[in-house]
Amino acid sequence: MTSATISGIGPVTGIKKNHKVETLLISLESGILTVTINRPDKLNALNSAVLQELNTVIDDVYRNDAIYGVILTGSGPKAFVAGADISEFLSLSSDEGSSLAKKGQDIFMRLENCSKPVIAAVNGFALGGGCELAMSCHIRIASSNAKFGQPEVNLGIIPGYGGTQRLAQLVGKGKAMELVMTAEMIGADQALQLGLVNHVTEPDQLMGKCIEMMTTILSKGPGSIRRVIAAVNAGYNNSVDGYEEEAELFGECFNTAEMKEGVAAFLEKRKAQFRS
Repeated sequence: MTSATISGIGPVTGIKKNHKVETLLISLESGILTVTINRPDKLNALNSAVLQELNTVIDDVYRNDAIYGVILTGSGPKAFVAGADISEFLSLSSDEGSSLAKKGQDIFMRLENCSKPVIAAVNGFALGGGCELAMSCHIRIASSNAKFGQPEVNLGIIPGYGGTQRLAQLVGKGKAMELVMTAEMIGADQALQLGLVNHVTEPDQLMGKCIEMMTTILSKGPGSIRRVIAAVNAGYNNSVDGYEEEAELFGECFNTAEMKEGVAAFLEKRKAQFRS
């Protein structure tokens, strides 16, 4: 059993015993941190408390060597995250709305740029901010009852946490325009066909599939995984030449013990041991 401390939240003692804070359940087992947004009565809607606590957890993911990867999901059988908490919007000015969007964008960008793999286990509705949160994760695995959408235009607003950008990256500009402008909600199978999700499972197999994939990823060299994330993300950064970044990161690998172990294991026809 692995233990760790989530800064400002308290100890995590393993997957057999979740630690509950105001809006999250957090547990750590074999280096995999499972973060469950826990507002089932509100379909796990994102409010200011969720965003703040999620940001705090991300702080620890970045600096805690006991955490190798993250699985993000929602509490209950109905929703991953069914959107933002709309009740918080009514009193906002234009400037306050922009500040809220930037705060959400910053937090989700930290997930996207995290050097450790992040998998979204989408167990139901992923709408609005929930779809945006899932898209900021490196990989999305959905249960067969999952529903995706960006319905903000129904409220007279637009996606504000990166949805207009990431949806176009994942499904293409034309389809993203259609989905956002019509506010259409799509099922897991269509999301898979569009490339919005990587895999679809039955609900009772969702977490098992996520753990299986994360375990596979964590069996690879952590430095290589970190560089894969950086290289792929560079292709979507207008200020960086993705090919140049890839070449530089490729070159960095040749100075690592990880590369020497991987090549030696291949030549010796054995399994590489990347973690002590």
